[in-house]
Amino acid sequence: MIQKYDVIVVGAGHAGCEAAAAAAKLCGNTLLLTMDMTKMAQMSCNPAMGGIAKGQIIREIDALGGYSAEITDKSTIQFRMLNKSKGPAMWSPRAQCDRTFFSLEWRKTLENIKGLDFYQDLVTALIFENKTCKGVITKTGIKFYSKTVILTNGTFLNGLMHVGKVTEKGGRNAEPESYGLSDQIEKFGIEKGRMKTGTPARLDGRTINFTELIEQEGDEDKKVNKFSYKLHKYKRLRQRNCFITHTSKFVHDELKKGFGESPLFNGRIKSIGPRYCPSIEDKIVTFSDKDSHHLFLEPEGEDTIEWYINGFSSSLPWDIQLKGLRKIKGLENVKIFRPGYAIEYDYFLPTQLYHTLESKKIENLFFAGQINGTTGYEEAAAQGLIAGINAAKKIKNEDEFVLKREEAYIGVLIDDLVTKGVDEPYRMFTSRAEFRILLRQDNADARLSEKGYSIGLLAKDDYNRFLRKKKEINIVIEFCKKYSVSPNEINNFLIANKTQPIKQRIKLERIVLRPQVDLFNLYKEIEDFVSLVNNFTEDKEEILSSAEIILKYDGYITREKIVAEKIKRLENIRLNREFDYDNLKSLSTEAKQKLNRIKPSNIGQASRISGISPSDINVILISIGR
Repeated sequence: MIQKYDVIVVGAGHAGCEAAAAAAKLCGNTLLLTMDMTKMAQMSCNPAMGGIAKGQIIREIDALGGYSAEITDKSTIQFRMLNKSKGPAMWSPRAQCDRTFFSLEWRKTLENIKGLDFYQDLVTALIFENKTCKGVITKTGIKFYSKTVILTNGTFLNGLMHVGKVTEKGGRNAEPESYGLSDQIEKFGIEKGRMKTGTPARLDGRTINFTELIEQEGDEDKKVNKFSYKLHKYKRLRQRNCFITHTSKFVHDELKKGFGESPLFNGRIKSIGPRYCPSIEDKIVTFSDKDSHHLFLEPEGEDTIEWYINGFSSSLPWDIQLKGLRKIKGLENVKIFRPGYAIEYDYFLPTQLYHTLESKKIENLFFAGQINGTTGYEEAAAQGLIAGINAAKKIKNEDEFVLKREEAYIGVLIDDLVTKGVDEPYRMFTSRAEFRILLRQDNADARLSEKGYSIGLLAKDDYNRFLRKKKEINIVIEFCKKYSVSPNEINNFLIANKTQPIKQRIKLERIVLRPQVDLFNLYKEIEDFVSLVNNFTEDKEEILSSAEIILKYDGYITREKIVAEKIKRLENIRLNREFDYDNLKSLSTEAKQKLNRIKPSNIGQASRISGISPSDINVILISIGR
């Protein structure tokens, strides 16, 4: 019996779930293949979504019509807006989640998408015809044929886990690795590498002395404490606090006793690890001048006693990990459910992909998630969404869907991967984006809702809500620019907020520009403003906050838009992907090699390739008659 699909997604992690949802909604007839249907979108590491730059990505996924944001909202047990002491370009939402509930909600969501089938098995090989992918073969010998295949295998490709002297094959704790597939793909000329990541021990909350720890509460006083822009209905879970503690010299000395058996130091781990999320033993060596490091205790769920200790990732022997933990304040009697471990896995160099995440060497084969050398749920989900959209568009012979660097953090992420490649697990930061003030967390819907609706992922009701919100933000901005406020209306408010009172009527916009003034509190002082806002159908605080940012940062926003427009001109100068740069004698040898390998689609992308100089760009421009 031959089983045929339009899209097959291999792996049901965060990338696989978003890819399968997008593909099924856009073209139907999609198959999601996974080794374990009970662990869809499993939170293998910390039980949280969002964070610095990552929160912006989740909101971008939501604006495009993905599901990560609303599933995060449904499973949230603590919400915080990070970096509020800095400018709005740096504000980043983060949610602590019930990891079990999160996975169950993803499965429930996927099961309700028409045209999406599921099958539980291990994919061991791909079906090829010439240089085109035609389907997959499972461990049990079943062949599934398809027009496109999306690989989202995470850390499972030839996965190898380490705890002290113990090394075992696996893709995650107590789960088998994926074998065969990686070696087969390499034979088709697709270059692979090895990377390493890790996770900390899980603690028994009944054995933690929380009175000795610093409590970290969520933003309960904030009305806007959700990820999704959509008005989805859900029952809020019981909120829980996180806790902070620290390592000490005594902890470090205890851990050092196991360094001789550490696979990180004795040469057994040969792969590249994440520089921005090092293991505790790596931190002790790298920052040898520091006697203390922050640790964050995060609850794994609404009611569970299991706790995640962020900042204590380790592959040291389990008994050394436990002894080190018991030297930490508040954890003197702690018990663990399982030790931390390191895992090595195969990834494929992402410079071998187009911006659609389709392979340059094998047609109809897409890659998304950690298989591309990234780290993080959010980065994986974003890639899955883009791969799912483009797989569906290819089947329907529609134009590819690519986000630019000035449009989204997702655009920055994918452009970095396919243009610059990776030399360590790639993690998104706000510093990677040239246009941070344009790519704020509050305006992801303004940037991307039109695109999400036009491609068919964002529901009409959600799109209409965005249009209403956009209109109401503009009404607030216009009111502030035109309304002249009197001293009698505003001076008591200004004095209470420790800013200079006014002596005559001035435009309200000038008051809003003051750093001490918060528009949500200000509007309540002006009767006409209250009457205006009371007619709004959307969230008042959300509307006023967005309007305030636009007013206060208008100069910076305008400046970044001008720079972005200049850079966009380079993006519009297209290059032939099949051009042989060896024919350009004036190019340096390094430039020829990198241009032939990456095959940039435009001058802008070519200019961002490491090692490509301005003179190289001039040579290319002359060769194409510019």
